[in-house]
Amino acid sequence: MPADSAPINLTNHFLIAMPGLQDELFGRSVVYLCEHSQHGALGLVINKPCDISLKNLFDKVDLPLTRKDLTEAPVFYGGPVQTERGFVLHEATFAAAEQPPEPVYSSTMCIAGGLEMTTSRDVLEAISTGGGPRKVLISLGYSAWGEGQLESELMENSWLTVVADRRLIFDTPVAQRYAQALQLLGLEAWMLSPDAGHA
Repeated sequence: MPADSAPINLTNHFLIAMPGLQDELFGRSVVYLCEHSQHGALGLVINKPCDISLKNLFDKVDLPLTRKDLTEAPVFYGGPVQTERGFVLHEATFAAAEQPPEPVYSSTMCIAGGLEMTTSRDVLEAISTGGGPRKVLISLGYSAWGEGQLESELMENSWLTVVADRRLIFDTPVAQRYAQALQLLGLEAWMLSPDAGHA
């Protein structure tokens, strides 16, 4: 990157894996970037469900789960870092009148663009009793890139990027998220296939 070019900031963007990315975890993945700066990036894969449901997860942490809309929802494999820890991506919960906004939970990252990512147990306690944020995606682990690492992967054409659409995170069926993310760019997977035929 030339010294005079402004650093890119992909916070609140999706990384969409190019079809040529032959990685067991990241192949055909959509990653929501919670943070991106010159020091690196942090994100959650939003389309790779684990084999446990939220009901299983809440049982493991000794909490009831009274919300019927969440009992069968999957827990996601957010990435290879700290896979024993839960990361809750959710809609903003602070009071709009507060300036600057104060997160409701004890360990919350406010993401520019209006979402929040919480790692403290209090958000699970709120959800378990029917309170807490209505729209949630819970993952085990997260994805991280060191300084300059994501930028070089972008230069190698490993990823496409697009501004995130929260409907894709919270409302789109998991199996459709990769295709729908591509459609945000007006693309279909076959258009990007390395072995697509030429007329």
